[in-house]
Amino acid sequence: MKISEQIVFVTGANRGLGRHLTLELLSRGAKVYAGARNPESIDIPGVIPVKLDITNPQEVAAAAKVAKDITLLINNAGSSTGASLLDGDLDQIQLEFNTHFFGTLSMVRTFAPILANNNGGTILNILSALSWVSSGTAGAYTAAKAAEWALTNDLRINLYSQNVRVSGLHVGFMETDMTSGLEVPKSNPADIAKIAIDGIESDSFEIVADDTSRHIQSILSGGVSAIYPHLS
Repeated sequence: MKISEQIVFVTGANRGLGRHLTLELLSRGAKVYAGARNPESIDIPGVIPVKLDITNPQEVAAAAKVAKDITLLINNAGSSTGASLLDGDLDQIQLEFNTHFFGTLSMVRTFAPILANNNGGTILNILSALSWVSSGTAGAYTAAKAAEWALTNDLRINLYSQNVRVSGLHVGFMETDMTSGLEVPKSNPADIAKIAIDGIESDSFEIVADDTSRHIQSILSGGVSAIYPHLS
């Protein structure tokens, strides 16, 4: 895939990683539709702003009517309520799943036929290192991202015959508004955006973007004792 020849839809494009993905795509010559709940907040010259809340089926359908020519969909929009599965607000837990699982699924179900009709294309789901492991906090986010990883695996198999490649990006903490209150090592989202777009261009099914994610991936086969040694 040559990024300079792609027509891309990025969700959550107004800030964080989504903004950096959009800037990286533009720098490589792609045409970009930039989706956001508040499109007036998108201040990137050269993009086509689109009003989009991925949890709103009507807005997803309207976005598809605007972006009928896309060849690459990047499902980046996310939420992080910090809700605990044990005692967190159920509405916040529901929001996490509505965003990361059902919202992503809604985008894929709506845009995959468009990609197929445009001679195929690629879908990139922005996942997380927390798709694979729980830190014991923010359980709603972790569970929703794990569900999105499972969704990505299933769609990868089922869309392959339609010439639609489904890829997942795994990354740990980044310097974004979402992590501003966390005192942990963080990646530069501009660097992660470059890694993500390089991965798409090389047709990778899985893009493991940082040391945190690579470490977690390397110990998964060791089971619970390797992933959570403090439990033993």
